[in-house]
Amino acid sequence: MFRTALRNVLAHKARLLMTVLAVMLGVAFVSGTLVFTSTISDALQNTARKGFDNVDVAIQRGGSDRADGAPGARPALDQKLLETATHLPGAASVTGTVSGFTAIADKHGTMIGDGFSTLGGNYSPGPNGTDARYPMRSGAAPKGPHEIALDVHTADRGGYKVGDTVRISVDGPVREQKLTGVFTTDDARVGAGGSLALFDTATAQKLFAAPGRFDEIDIKAAPGTSQAALKDAVEKVLPQGTEATTGRQLADEQAKMIAQSMDGMKTGLLGFAAIALFVGIFIIANTFTMLVAQRTKELALLRAVGASRRQITRSVLTEAFVVGAVAAVTGLLAGIGIGAALRSLMNATGAKVPDGPLVISPSTILIALVVGVVVTVLAAWLPGRRAAKIPPVAAMNSVHATATTKSLVVRNIIGALFAGAGTAAVLVATGMSDGKVTMGAGAALLLIGVFVLTPLLSRPLIALASPVLRLFGISGTLARQNAVRNPRRTAATASALMIGLTLITGLTVIAGSVQQGIDKMATSALKADYVVSMATRSPLSPDVAKKLAAVDGVTASSPLRNSPSRIGADTEYLTGVNGKDFGRLTQLDFTEGALGTLDGDRAVVDASLAKYKGWHVGSRLPVTFEDGKKGTLTIGGIYQGNQVIRGIILDNGTLAPHQKHATDMQVMVKTAHGATPEAKDSLVKALGKNPAITVADKKDVSNAIAQTFTLMLNMVYGLLAMAVIVAVLGVINTLAMSVFERSQEIGMLRAIGLDRRGIKRMVRLESLVISLFGGVLGIGLGVFLGWAAGELVSGALPTYELVMPWGRMAVFLAVAALVGVLAALWPARRAAKLNMLQAIKAE
Repeated sequence: MFRTALRNVLAHKARLLMTVLAVMLGVAFVSGTLVFTSTISDALQNTARKGFDNVDVAIQRGGSDRADGAPGARPALDQKLLETATHLPGAASVTGTVSGFTAIADKHGTMIGDGFSTLGGNYSPGPNGTDARYPMRSGAAPKGPHEIALDVHTADRGGYKVGDTVRISVDGPVREQKLTGVFTTDDARVGAGGSLALFDTATAQKLFAAPGRFDEIDIKAAPGTSQAALKDAVEKVLPQGTEATTGRQLADEQAKMIAQSMDGMKTGLLGFAAIALFVGIFIIANTFTMLVAQRTKELALLRAVGASRRQITRSVLTEAFVVGAVAAVTGLLAGIGIGAALRSLMNATGAKVPDGPLVISPSTILIALVVGVVVTVLAAWLPGRRAAKIPPVAAMNSVHATATTKSLVVRNIIGALFAGAGTAAVLVATGMSDGKVTMGAGAALLLIGVFVLTPLLSRPLIALASPVLRLFGISGTLARQNAVRNPRRTAATASALMIGLTLITGLTVIAGSVQQGIDKMATSALKADYVVSMATRSPLSPDVAKKLAAVDGVTASSPLRNSPSRIGADTEYLTGVNGKDFGRLTQLDFTEGALGTLDGDRAVVDASLAKYKGWHVGSRLPVTFEDGKKGTLTIGGIYQGNQVIRGIILDNGTLAPHQKHATDMQVMVKTAHGATPEAKDSLVKALGKNPAITVADKKDVSNAIAQTFTLMLNMVYGLLAMAVIVAVLGVINTLAMSVFERSQEIGMLRAIGLDRRGIKRMVRLESLVISLFGGVLGIGLGVFLGWAAGELVSGALPTYELVMPWGRMAVFLAVAALVGVLAALWPARRAAKLNMLQAIKAE
């Protein structure tokens, strides 16, 4: 039986080719994802560990004092502590480090680096006059407030050489620095595409901390001193609120963070790979079902000469194992190539990836092989069981008995139960506060139920196309009859496409609706013409608000400033604004009280926080400010908060005296003539054409939101395209095997006068009808699930409203039609080339 199974694989290799391709694509996606994420993670972790080569123990601020944002004095890492650490036994060298956001503009004024990896730090020379962390490639270290050094990658991207003037921004205002040196670094963030600028220590402290203060103190152990022994010595001199960590712990923590950050990408990509494999299951099951049906006489003869049912099942599963093994091996090899190509693509697009070997772990190989084989064997198990049930007497009949009415009734009942339960679960979830799990389970049940019911649905839905198909004469009539002749086969073929389009449509509905909801929320609450902020959402210097307020044509402006405080036993953030102008810049919906004039101890609070705390208009709140001083705030109004404006709002005149280092998150600006190109240009010029600062009007805010969702959708479309490609392979496979199965019938049609063009048209129309059937089901399910998911989202986003993407749905339906047309090209050509006499004689 084993030899028979192998001969069957070789005899039907052309028919099994599409099955191999479908499994291969899924396995390639899985292995490519694992190779790519392992390679990137390994390279980043190795680079991160190198960055701690000169750190055996690090003194940092502890996690107890201000981790929750509570007010009070921060523990100080100052020069005195650094000098104390220098004289510790076992300490070879001690370095105080300071770091913070630093935007660097290239010669065209564009910011170099990638968002939060756009960093600045201090060059701290040791006794030999160099900083071991940053070997100089050319030039010298910065030594004054107007000098700077850049990492070699940033200098190359910006086109800078030693002696050039570099425009930078730390907290808003533009600074011009002289480039004195170019250095190399093992910093993983720079290796991943970020940028690093170095200042002398005094300048860095002034920019990022405070004079004489450090963010961290790094200690290098003397030869013969272990990290643990040095840590014990350091802990004896630590002030309250600080802690000591070994370099090995820091490296391990950073490596763990890198691995966790890659887990999200890996999970997402593997999710789409799972979808592709799930779609592939339909193709595999369909292929083996058709092979079993075509070999009815052969399998019946095997039964007649003594083969048991178990042997027949094993024979089919052996074929599936061979197909799965071939597909898994080729998929693994293709996946390794995909992983290498993705790394090269990232480097080509500017997302710098540290150098390192391509990581192909044993687990990747094992997972790829197991996935390919197990998926194929499981999908072929049901056809294998059906093959075992073929009675020996079928060897004397030309065609084995078709499915009984009882089996179809049982199938329809099961499908109806699944679909009903899934629909009910989804509808119940829409009314729950946290119904994600219920909705996910309901969506899965609904998809399974519709799949089981697809044979029942195929006849009435395909019948709707009859008037159109009649326009194509006998070819159209035959195409409709062929499409419904075997409902189970049609259902399995259409279901692969249905699943892909369900996901695509559902995500499109959700994304478009959420985008409009956020857009409406962001713009309806603002009367300001412009919102000015750092490109990376890092804090702005108060000088920015002062410069904007002084611009000609600015009629009102207000910075938004956050400060931690303690109210009762809880930590709350206060938002400081320009109380005089705030009402002219925002449009808040007050449920109790009014905005009025914000000054003194008067504050307004968003409704959700007020409800949670039990506050009302007139409530007096005892508050401990950021500097530890106490005061009282009186609630003058309660408003409906949103993602843009929420929390406790008071006048900056009340808040500022309690802040040592005031920074703004953004500045709202209103101009005399509204949002005009001239007004925006004047604001940009007033800020020195700073590449780190964005001046956004309402349209810019909307476009930024749209761009985010468009990017997300495009990524999803690209990944789900894999499922559609697999679905195309399924349609091709089904049609090709159907043509083979109907060779005699096609020969008869040719003999009685249907020409080759008519045969091609018949096969193409059959393919088109099946694909459109799957497309209509997928789009319908996608709209329903998208609506249901939106009902969940609307609880957290009050401005959410359902947006039906009619244009995109028309495109999706057109894609389904295109899938049908393309998938039919080869089978139609093959059908038209059949020799009518040989086909008539074929069994």
